[in-house]
Amino acid sequence: MKANAGMVAGSHKRNEFVMIRQDGEVGPKPLKHLNGQVCQICGDTVGLSATGDIFVACNECAFPVCRACYEYERRDGNRSCPQCKTRYKRHKGSPRVEGDDEEDDVDDLENEFNYTHGNGKAMLNWQGEDADLSSSSRHESLQPIPLLTNGQAVSSEIPSATPDNQSVRTTSGPLGSGEKRVHSLSYVDPSQPVPVRIVDPSKDLNSYGLGNVDWKERVEGWKLKQDKNVMQMSKYPEGKGDMEGTGSNGEDLQMADDARLPLSRVVPISSSHLTPYRIVIILRLIILGFFLQYRVTHPVNDAYPLWLTSVICEIWFALSWLLDQFPKWYPINRETYLDRLALRYDREGEPSQLAPVDVFVSTVDPLKEPPIVTANTVLSILAVDYPVDKVSCYVSDDGSAMLTFEALSETSEFARKWVPFCKKHSIEPRAPEFYFAQKIDYLKDKIQPSFVKERRAMKREYEEFKVRINALVAKAQKMPEEGWTMQDGTPWPGNNPRDHPGMIQVFLGHSGGLDTDGNELPRLVYVSREKRPGFQHHKKAGAMNALIRVSAVLTNGAYLLNVDCDHYFNNSKALREAMCFMMDPALGKKTCYVQFPQRFDGIDLHDRYANRNIVFFDINLKGLDGIQGPVYVGTGCCFNRQALYGYDPVLTEADLEPNIIVKSCCGSRKKGRSGNKKYIDKKPAVKRTESTIPIFNMEDIEEGIEGYDDEKSLLMSQKSLEKRFGQSPVFIASTFMEQGGLPPSTNPASLLKEAIHVISCGYEDKSEWGKEIGWIYGSVTEDILTGFKMHARGWISIYCMPPRPAFKGSAPINLSDRLNQVLRWALGSIEILLSRHCPIWYGYSGRLRLLERLAYINTIVYPITSIPLLAYCILPAVCLLTGKFIIPEISNFASMWFILLFVSIFATGILELRWSGVGIDDWWRNEQFWVIGGTSAHLFAVFQGLLKVLAGIDTNFTVTSKASDEDGDFAELYVFKWTALLIPPTTVLIVNMVGIVAGVSYAINSGYQSWGPLFGKLFFAIWVIVHLYPFLKGLLGRQNRTPTIVIVWSLLLASIFSLLWVRIDPFTSNATKASATGQCGINC
Repeated sequence: MKANAGMVAGSHKRNEFVMIRQDGEVGPKPLKHLNGQVCQICGDTVGLSATGDIFVACNECAFPVCRACYEYERRDGNRSCPQCKTRYKRHKGSPRVEGDDEEDDVDDLENEFNYTHGNGKAMLNWQGEDADLSSSSRHESLQPIPLLTNGQAVSSEIPSATPDNQSVRTTSGPLGSGEKRVHSLSYVDPSQPVPVRIVDPSKDLNSYGLGNVDWKERVEGWKLKQDKNVMQMSKYPEGKGDMEGTGSNGEDLQMADDARLPLSRVVPISSSHLTPYRIVIILRLIILGFFLQYRVTHPVNDAYPLWLTSVICEIWFALSWLLDQFPKWYPINRETYLDRLALRYDREGEPSQLAPVDVFVSTVDPLKEPPIVTANTVLSILAVDYPVDKVSCYVSDDGSAMLTFEALSETSEFARKWVPFCKKHSIEPRAPEFYFAQKIDYLKDKIQPSFVKERRAMKREYEEFKVRINALVAKAQKMPEEGWTMQDGTPWPGNNPRDHPGMIQVFLGHSGGLDTDGNELPRLVYVSREKRPGFQHHKKAGAMNALIRVSAVLTNGAYLLNVDCDHYFNNSKALREAMCFMMDPALGKKTCYVQFPQRFDGIDLHDRYANRNIVFFDINLKGLDGIQGPVYVGTGCCFNRQALYGYDPVLTEADLEPNIIVKSCCGSRKKGRSGNKKYIDKKPAVKRTESTIPIFNMEDIEEGIEGYDDEKSLLMSQKSLEKRFGQSPVFIASTFMEQGGLPPSTNPASLLKEAIHVISCGYEDKSEWGKEIGWIYGSVTEDILTGFKMHARGWISIYCMPPRPAFKGSAPINLSDRLNQVLRWALGSIEILLSRHCPIWYGYSGRLRLLERLAYINTIVYPITSIPLLAYCILPAVCLLTGKFIIPEISNFASMWFILLFVSIFATGILELRWSGVGIDDWWRNEQFWVIGGTSAHLFAVFQGLLKVLAGIDTNFTVTSKASDEDGDFAELYVFKWTALLIPPTTVLIVNMVGIVAGVSYAINSGYQSWGPLFGKLFFAIWVIVHLYPFLKGLLGRQNRTPTIVIVWSLLLASIFSLLWVRIDPFTSNATKASATGQCGINC
């Protein structure tokens, strides 16, 4: 792709490819259906011979092969036709090879021994740059980025073949020879449509020539080159860096020792905190057993239904507590060493050896997810503290909105000024909206005299940028009847969001796009996958899988990091934090992802609806990190690309030991992670998880090739690969690049066409995408399912909590929006519970540890707790209204179990707060919202999930609004939006309030003897009201003068005093009362 080219759009199934240009040409240029022959090895046109006729490589069967592939087969291949196996004869212009001596009919002395002439220089250039699209090559020219809406230049594209770098053509890495093949071909005009190989899945692959090449030799040749690339990692399996590879021969011994030290360490929590915590858990478990034994054996005969209901609820609560508590048995903290990472992989003055990373940003509706929010996220990514040639940002627009495209175009222009400002002054955070909104001393630690002046200028530039974005948003409020059109009159391809071609636009990157200081910028790519009626697109999970494939074709970073459009990089070193684990020789080969905690801006001071979710992120996930790793929470997560491809991890001897229950609970995680055991290779015959049956291991590829005598018995045959990954040889070749980067056999000229191919709506048909590969389909909470599948294969995950939060985002602070968000999460859990991937019965033949399984089970069954919770919240009101109680009269010995149970509950909570550092207010808000969500969103999720799975009634995915505060601080908090989710908790509140009034009035009428039983009933009813108090505040909305608590207690006290007044009736004498009631006889 050239820097002055524009957007590309197309559909693979329709054989369409459109390039919308800005060089004065009018209208789109559709790809013509080529009538000429296409090379069945590389996909290019066959071309013409020296005489001007169509080039025919084989005179026997005329199998279509281009001149470049013909020359390569004669020089480095088997020198015969892939189809009929007849030896190739030498054509005029071809250098002579061994075996041509008997061919006397060709007299071509000029090219007799001329194999290196013409392509030797290109070979050297290619080996030096690896690939023009790889993360290590750059073009220095600065070229403007075109904006399709204002007539300026559109962005850079992936560089195509030029006279300088020549054209690179091969058979796609492991699918072909695996050798670098650079041919001195004529200049390829990027303005012309580039032919791409189209594979019909209904045809035999042998007809394309892929099944006839020498698969075994080519994979082995590719293997040798890969071994050289990963020499550094394999040379020191015990966490010691390759000092020769990093150019440290001249460094002193101390620096050499520092470079070999671990990049991270486990910081165990003090035993003085953990030991009492574990003792209290065991004691609570014992007390709970005696309590339940007493409750079951002492029924209440006069209130048997109430007693039975309460006992069933209490047993379920006990099971739910076990599922939640024991995965927190072994919590740990972690610490990273960024200085050691830089010393080993990123030394000053030397080429950086940090792994390339592709960052994914997902967005759908720009009206619910404001473009300025997405722009800030993208700007924070482009300004991240990481080598620019190692970072690529992909923005997925699943709503095909022209507003998103235009906003991204404006963002790319502003990034030229913003990125150098951030790096020059080392500011944090690097999202301008949040940087300029900070209420801190921004001059702290700033020593450059020009900082104040440059900051003021940059703030003015950002404000002008915001005005331009606001103008685009205002313009996009109403779509014209004829749809959106671009500046050159071309209709916007995504006018119909449900029926449009795939679209790709590279805004910044290697072929142009320098900042104002003349430095390079990371690549920025806009992607909108193809959508057609009749296809299942799988919402966010499908969009993420499309990004996996298109990024593999264009840049192929070894690691992926995904963030929501409202989660910006709050810590510019977040990628380096993740690399301390991913590139650690002791952890990287078995770590599937590094999860960062979610932190939020714009939350009200008291966090009324527990939006921060501190208990989950700072307690639950820390506990899981000591077992097999945290669950994937959907954003702020750095993935190992190989784990997403379904490969198995490389485990240590300790990891491969039998999965004993005691060890799987907490036994060897600490030792296995911090120790320096050597890796051992797995045997190809080992089947360790259900999910590995249709998938394969990297070690099987590297070791299993040897020993196969029959080519048909190869595990990694071409057909099996295409059944797994789809019909893209370029993408399949990229899956073998463990260290990232494009395969050395990639043809840059055809990458755009291949990228459009892999985001076509039918690409995933009859493949393993969404089943075993990538983000897993089947639930709206694809994050839980995706992480579970990786853990079931034996991968571990890491929880990284740097001192400065890595990411920050926005959360819905409005009650209705918050409940709808929780409803979506709970619905996804119910879908997983009713699927084949349910952790209760899936993956027992794998390496999933017991406590990790309990955590996943708790993650999917928690919505069911809403049913017993709702019943338990209504029981106090029923008891107050009927005068019955769920507990019989108890002795002093029996009352001891009740007291001990409450004491153990509070002790567990206090000790959890002690080792985690969580505040008691956060813990209390979490308890309150557990009741609020349990009586509303979770309850609805259970029934919606049953309807969806059993009756096929689907529910629409609701995008959470990320609206900004335009009406003042936390104005959204007080907005009342009616939804059916509010009905159950409102009913519970009213019923309990009525029950309290009725109970008090009954006690007043009945005398002192009724006050004793009343206190127990009142305690439970008040417990319910106190937990639902934030919900009540949300119902009442903004109270400018009267506090909500005053209103609540006013209603209660008014009702009680009214009943008391009626009972006392002070203005009526006793004689009047007696005459009014009359005298009763014996039968009265």
